[in-house]
Amino acid sequence: MTAPTAGATQTTPEIELFTAPTPNGWKISVALEELGLPYTVRPVNILGGDQKKPEFLALNPNGRIPVIVDHGNDDYAVFESGAILIYLAEKTGKLLPAEPKARMRAIQWLMFQMGGVGPMMGQANVFYRYLPEKIPVAIERYQNECRRLFEVLDRRLGEAEWLAGDEYSIADIANWCWVRTYKWSGASVDGLEHLRRWLDAMKARPACQKGITVPFKLPEPAEDKKAGEAFATAARGIVQR
Repeated sequence: MTAPTAGATQTTPEIELFTAPTPNGWKISVALEELGLPYTVRPVNILGGDQKKPEFLALNPNGRIPVIVDHGNDDYAVFESGAILIYLAEKTGKLLPAEPKARMRAIQWLMFQMGGVGPMMGQANVFYRYLPEKIPVAIERYQNECRRLFEVLDRRLGEAEWLAGDEYSIADIANWCWVRTYKWSGASVDGLEHLRRWLDAMKARPACQKGITVPFKLPEPAEDKKAGEAFATAARGIVQR
């Protein structure tokens, strides 16, 4: 892990964010930008194995990013991206509806990402991009499941502007940070007009634009062939460990 860089304007931010440029990492930087919370960025070199070092495992025994440490709350550490999103929403009273049913809708769609969209897109990435041996039945299985989940999101977004209803929430942030990478997974959003409307609306938000550049901006690997090959080669070392 490297020295901190400024994530916002204050000199002594309460929130310390340990992260890397992945969909799960972006969830938290986007949320922090949306909330306007000052934070310090601690880049974690996951290709170099920083997440397996004792000092990181002391924060997250599972050895995964992201992690936050809230120095305004007795140096309290929180891991798991979904849990961090809920923690930050509850800390600020924002990005999570107060009305009980709307709140539960937001949490449901957050869990939909945590248990469905993220794992299925992650497996599609492994079999489609990272493993040197291509297994067509596995690639097809995970890409098809990604498409099915996208169709579920599309139907929901045909009913409401945002996943929880009228209010933008942590559910939108969590799902967008993964769904925006659909090309890398080899999945399709063709014909999903409501999902595309939502993707465009999310992409236009300044906090989303800023959040996906933390801890640094990556080239779009699905658009840049050389960058994509280099990224897949580097990631292969992680998934094969």
